[in-house]
Amino acid sequence: MPFPKTTIRHLSYFVALAEAGSFTRAAERMGVSQPSLSQQIRALETIIGAALFDRGGPAILTPLGRDLLDRARRILLDVVDLEDFRASSADPLIGTIRLGVSPTLGAYLMPALVARLHREHPTLRVHVREGLPTALATGLATGVHDLILAQLPVTGGAFHSERLFREPLYVAMASDHPLVAKTIIAPSDLRGTSLLTLQPEYRLAEQVAAIAIDVGANVLRDYEGTSLDAIRQMAGMGMGLALLPELYVRQEVREGDDVVVRPIKGSRYYRDIGLLWRHGAGRAPAYGLIAGLLRSVFS
Repeated sequence: MPFPKTTIRHLSYFVALAEAGSFTRAAERMGVSQPSLSQQIRALETIIGAALFDRGGPAILTPLGRDLLDRARRILLDVVDLEDFRASSADPLIGTIRLGVSPTLGAYLMPALVARLHREHPTLRVHVREGLPTALATGLATGVHDLILAQLPVTGGAFHSERLFREPLYVAMASDHPLVAKTIIAPSDLRGTSLLTLQPEYRLAEQVAAIAIDVGANVLRDYEGTSLDAIRQMAGMGMGLALLPELYVRQEVREGDDVVVRPIKGSRYYRDIGLLWRHGAGRAPAYGLIAGLLRSVFS
């Protein structure tokens, strides 16, 4: 009698149960009866040779089950990527793409990108979800997102990284700050100043901390903003200087506003923006086209 083989159905039901934590909810999610789901789980446990869930209560993974879960998710993602490759062979920009975006980028790039995609590729649907960098990387690795737009570098998975553009940082200050008299800020002008920053979860916060060390400035840890708007407003109130990316400055800062912005001499301080997707993604040609569109939006 041949030994039973693991199937995609086994893995799909296993992941569904692990994520739902309940046989009833997992069966509803998969559109099958609870006995059918239980049968598939028992079959997978027979193949593995050990229990994957604790019995007698909620569906809690055993240590072996936890080890298997990440591998099962990767296998299922590979299957999805393979199917996407087949589906996109005729026209890469069709169907649905799930795009994760950093909050410091989404509001300034997405409206123009989505409008152009809707105009030029009406059969494509783009679902955009904002998230902090760590959550974006996790979502890409686990299949929540098909691709993510974020400040580089991004860690946390085997990703293809497509650098899109390099975005200069500007110094934002209150209108009565002494540095307003300068048309260009030299890095040495920042020595001894106080720099406002975002919460540490943002890649830009790490960068501001590194710049502060480089120029001899201080980071105001007591005033960590939750958005670029927040640190811009604090700068306008004279609480410190803010380093704001060009995309934000282009769209949000105008002559006579509560802050004055100045470029930094030497182009030493900037952030790299990239589009990332999983290695081996079947829709890589479509993602490459979107990367090109994003470059044109920035320029």
